[in-house]
Parts: sequence; structure tokens; C-alpha cells
Amino acid sequence: MDKPRASDSTPTLPTLGPERISRLIAVYRDGLLDDTLPFWLRHAPDAEHGGYFSALDRQGNVIDTDKAIWIQGRFAWLLSTLYVQVQARDEWLRTARSGIEFLLRHGFDSDGRMFFQVTRDGRPLRKRRYVYSEMFAVMALAAYAQAADDRSLAQRAEELFRSTTRLLTTAGALAPKVDPQSRPSRSFGVPMILLNTAQVLRDTLNSDQAVPWIDWSIEQIRRYHLNDQHRAVLETAGPDGELIDHYDGRMLNPGHAIEGAWFILREARHRGGDARLIELGTRMLDWMWAWGWDEQFGGILYFRDVRGLPVQEYWHDMKFWWPQNEAILATLFAFCLTGQPRFAQWHAQIHDWAYRHFPDAEYGEWYGYLHRDGRISSTAKGTMWKGPFHLPRMQLIGWRLLEDLAKKPRVSD
Repeated sequence: MDKPRASDSTPTLPTLGPERISRLIAVYRDGLLDDTLPFWLRHAPDAEHGGYFSALDRQGNVIDTDKAIWIQGRFAWLLSTLYVQVQARDEWLRTARSGIEFLLRHGFDSDGRMFFQVTRDGRPLRKRRYVYSEMFAVMALAAYAQAADDRSLAQRAEELFRSTTRLLTTAGALAPKVDPQSRPSRSFGVPMILLNTAQVLRDTLNSDQAVPWIDWSIEQIRRYHLNDQHRAVLETAGPDGELIDHYDGRMLNPGHAIEGAWFILREARHRGGDARLIELGTRMLDWMWAWGWDEQFGGILYFRDVRGLPVQEYWHDMKFWWPQNEAILATLFAFCLTGQPRFAQWHAQIHDWAYRHFPDAEYGEWYGYLHRDGRISSTAKGTMWKGPFHLPRMQLIGWRLLEDLAKKPRVSD
């Protein structure tokens, strides 16, 4: 696969003018409220044991009853957020509560860490060294505490965030992926998930912990994961940000880096258009769009090698749903903050490509896994990894961003 081309090779496409903004608002809003959310509300809740199923076939039938703990947190976060930001529907809060109760009953091991996968009735199956279960539980607890005005759960969210940040930032507290004596490294995922979780804590509970961790996370990304030589965001870097010239160190994950870019751009927007954060977020987007956009078939590729060498993972050229969702948001945030036409053009490219290939017009929701050329690889609508999160989050935030953009004067075609 060729090295990324310069961004000025992007073909001219419609910018975000008033008519397109109006159409996209309807696509995102109606897609969320009339398609994505009803699909998951019909098929995910477990009326017998509580919580949510996520392994669903094309029609929504449950194909595996095991439950991913992080998906319990993700769906409870989504429903609680919709309850606060869109409409106070009893069904949304009641269903969110089911996920919260399942997390509190079955999500925690005796050491305070959380499981990754449990049986339908909550018996532990798998525990990972990562803390994504904990971080999504923090988001869920905080969002539900805001929606239900539950101070005890707000306190639980704060405590869980505090204990998890200690794990992430204390040497040796978590088992390393690679022996640090032989090859010390840093993971982009650590500051990225901390940034996202701290933003939720700030926005829901006005937590005193939030802003210092937001600032810390952004500085970690800026200092250690942006590689100027290769114009890339390194998913795994050396202790001082150096390139580790092995499979893991060379592997780029454009969708993940683009997701991190819009977290930073969202923070820039929250801070009134912070120019330093806009520059950082758009630089990350510029670089990783060049690495990720598939010039031949369209869409965002899953993995690339920073030196252009063959990638170890065999799914490297597939098109998963979530990188497309994150690129839709990142390009939209970038355009809203800068007004630069290339971001509107990229948004049109990724939106139009994704909406041609992923939605299932017959049974609803999106397919999750496509071949490089856009053919369906799997008809599953949910797995232990795909659930009601990336797509509905994109639809909610995209809808709201576009509504704000529509109110701005002098939006031109």
C-alpha cells in the first residue's frame, strides 16, 4: 500500500452549506431516535437477569448470551445521556438503571478491578489487564447519577475514577503487555481513555478531578505520541516518544487516533475555541486522515505500518464501523472550529461512503465489518466489541454540532 498522499489531493466535494446541514441533521437525529436506539432497546435488554446482550445477528436475535461489562457501561451511559440531553423518557432511564445494577452486582472482582466478560447471570468469565471496563463504568455511573440525581452513584463514579487512574499511572500496578525491562513503551490508549472519561465527569458531575486529568492526558498525547518525522500518531511509543521499530511500534490505528483528535477538538470547543488545542487536534486529523483514508475504495482502513511495511494483523485493510463513525465526528468538529473547506470535503467523503455501505435498510442499525471494497464480511449487528456506542454517539453529537452550525451566520455552500 502506498505512502499517504498529500491532503491537497482530495477531490472537490460539496461543502457544509445550509441545505446539506439540514439534511444531515435529519439523517443523524432520525437515525438515532428512529433506527439505532429502537433496535437496541428491542433486542439488548435482558428482562430476566438485567443488563444487556450485545451479540446479535442481523435481525437482532441473540446469538450468544455472555455479556461484555464495558457494553453494560456504554449503553447505560448512552441512555442516561439521552435522558438528560434529548428527552426525559422513563424507558431510557429505566433501561439505564438495569445496566447500572448489573454492573454493580456482577462487574467487580474481589480486588476492586472489573471483569471484561461474564455469563448471562453474571458469573465471571474473563478479566483483562486493560481498564476499559472501569472507565466505561465511570462514565455510566456519572451520567446516570446526573440523570437520576443520585449522589451515592456520583460518589461511586468519583471513587472508581480515582482508583483506576492510580492503576494506570502507578508503575507495575497493571500487568504490562510487553516486559518493560526488555522494551519499555507507552500506549496511546491510556491518555485517550482518561481524557474521554474525565470529560464525561466534568460535563456530568462538574468533578474537581476532571480538568487536571484532561490537561494531563492532552499533554501526554502531545509530548509522546505525535511523531513529526512520519507525520503520524503512534499507537505505541517508546518512553520518550521514540519510534519502536517492531510490529507493535510501527502499527498505526488511524481510527483510534482520529477519535482522540476529536476528543481534543471537543475540548477546544468547550474552552471557547482554544487555538492551541485546535492546532493539535487538526494536526492529528490531517496526519491520520492521510494514513487512514483508502484512496482506492474509500473508507478508513483499520491498520497501517508507519514505514509502509506489511502489517501483522490480517484484518488491517478491513473497514470496521467505528473508525468511520469517529472520522465523521472528527471532520465535523474540525470544520465547525476552523471553517476550512477541506474538513467539510472530508466529512462529505466519509459520511457518504459510510452511509452507502454500513446501514441495513431492511432490519435497521449498521453492519459492523466490511471487506476493503465495502462488501459485507459479517452480518452481525453486535458482538463483544460492537454495541450501542460508537454509532449512536456519533449520531447524537453530529446532530447537535450541526444544529449549532446551522445557527451561525454566513454559512455558505
